Amino acid sequence: MNAAHTPTPAPSPITHVLAERYASPTMKALWSPTGRIALERDFWIAVMKAQRELGLAIPAAAIADYERVKSQIDLDSIDARERLTLHDVKARIEEFSGLAGREFIHLGLTSRDLTENVEQLQVLRALRLVQFKAAAALSRLAAQAATHRDQLLTGRTHNVPAQPTTLGKRFAMFGEELLSAFTRLGELLGRYPVRGLKGAVGTQLDQLTLFGGDFKKTQKLEQRILKHLGFKAALSAVGQVYPRSLDFEVVTALHQIAAAAASFATTLRLMAGQGLLSEGFQKGQVGSSAMPHKMNARNCERICGFTTILSGYVTMCAGLAGHQWNEGDVSCSVVRRVALPDAFYAIDGLLETWLNVLGQMTVFPAAIAAENARQLPFLATTTILMEAVKAGAGRETAHEAIKEHALAAARALREGDTASAPDLVERLAGDARLGLSETALRKILAEAHRFVGAAPAQVDHFVATSRALAKAHKGAARYAPMKLL
Repeated sequence: MNAAHTPTPAPSPITHVLAERYASPTMKALWSPTGRIALERDFWIAVMKAQRELGLAIPAAAIADYERVKSQIDLDSIDARERLTLHDVKARIEEFSGLAGREFIHLGLTSRDLTENVEQLQVLRALRLVQFKAAAALSRLAAQAATHRDQLLTGRTHNVPAQPTTLGKRFAMFGEELLSAFTRLGELLGRYPVRGLKGAVGTQLDQLTLFGGDFKKTQKLEQRILKHLGFKAALSAVGQVYPRSLDFEVVTALHQIAAAAASFATTLRLMAGQGLLSEGFQKGQVGSSAMPHKMNARNCERICGFTTILSGYVTMCAGLAGHQWNEGDVSCSVVRRVALPDAFYAIDGLLETWLNVLGQMTVFPAAIAAENARQLPFLATTTILMEAVKAGAGRETAHEAIKEHALAAARALREGDTASAPDLVERLAGDARLGLSETALRKILAEAHRFVGAAPAQVDHFVATSRALAKAHKGAARYAPMKLL
């Protein structure tokens, strides 16, 4: 393989096995060797047609001959040619022209006119697929948030009980992180520029030569190719390669989507360990070869693993950004041939897995209620603090009093001394620093709905926003993910 040229159509077989295994057939087709070569041949034919229309002497019969054989893709034959030429693009030119019996493709082009544009087309189409599946995830998250809008839950910070929230709000919290990533992805898609037909160093010299110095024709040629590829804009002053900081932007956009999924999955793993919910457990599934009772959150673990893989590709692409020599070099090639396809395989597998979890997860309200009952007096301490202040206590004095009693009550619970030791309410009621009677404290605890604050309204806002966005992506709400292994 000639490392001084474009990434090969196939990513490294060593590094991409895991990520590719869980990617959807559509994503695999976008990045497959056969799919890549099919895109290249369509590109060459589109360039020939445009050049002919603008006056170059390319016979219509020649174009027809290329079109007739464009689907005859023999990877072994191309590989044999490349072993001789030690140049991947030259091997594919010879293969296609040999099949057609013509020599009219690649006129006025350099390798990068072909490979940069086709790679960016793969990226563009893959980003659109990711956008669709992220919209589907938003829709499912919104549905789960709406279903559990009012389910009182022990909120945790530092993984320690803190204040009440609702399960719907917890889902909306991670959903809002996905919303930010989804918005960023949409903005990127809206402005993602292609390199265009710029020649060896970006000056369009060879196309200008073909068209007798007619700059308008070279511009028309490029615009027709942009239309063929489906891009809205091309870089205007680019060199041989488009800036690799653009690859960094693409992969970090994928990672930002993954981050929302991983935060959700990490929390679900913690909740599953507490018996509050399950990611779903199918008939015949085994959680452990040794422990028959286990119901591991394996899919959520997979989501976290995919996010770690994406972190690696972010690092790889960061190393390429800002490393261009003059008008271009291709030291980036050996990195990009792995990082770009694999990053998309990883995010696709992650989204497929997340959609399965969102569709199959089971919540256990009784277990959640039992945890709430144990924690509620402690979860209400901030509300009790505010009520004490309203009754005339100093804020810091009340804080210290509540802390003392909360720690003592928690210690008694942990040591099993609940029969003789007073509970937290009794301790607080007996402290004159607070000025709150036991009746007043019990009344506060009886109004548990107060403790979730604006959580239900926040859920409503997330659900409305998510559903509006998902509607813009027809079919996303009904998308059925692959059945996972």
